[in-house]
Amino acid sequence: MKNHPGIVEETAKKWLSERGVALEDIADLVYTLQSGYYPKLTKEECLDNVNRVLSKREVHNAILTGIQIDRLAEEGKLASPLQEIIDRDEGLYGIDEIIALSIVNVYGSIGFTNYGYIDKVKPGILKKLNNKNYGCHTFLDDIVGAIAAAASSRLAHKTEES
Repeated sequence: MKNHPGIVEETAKKWLSERGVALEDIADLVYTLQSGYYPKLTKEECLDNVNRVLSKREVHNAILTGIQIDRLAEEGKLASPLQEIIDRDEGLYGIDEIIALSIVNVYGSIGFTNYGYIDKVKPGILKKLNNKNYGCHTFLDDIVGAIAAAASSRLAHKTEES
């Protein structure tokens, strides 16, 4: 299989779905972040912004990398002590957040505040992903939050330009 951009994007979206994350779940997070600022905001606008974020190659790479590490951790295929660190989602590990920040950076610094808030509150799908009963999502919960934060930033930039 060639490393064609369309295939990478399709695979990233497929892997999100396989891990229980619907694009509508991410759009709901965007709505949570932005509806207070934009009273006429629709879920469709949120979903459009999520899809725009998901069209970026650096986002595909972050999704594929994070999900693969989570899968390997679920299978117990990481060397110790990394296996235990990722299993526990240790607060001082931080590499999962660094990968997420590569997504947040796509649409500027406003994404940092959106990401920090959503990562702390963990609404919607993030609450489920953070629950260890549903598998290892050490990277995925941060990635999904970052996609929502980036989509929120894109929305804010687009609205300011209007």
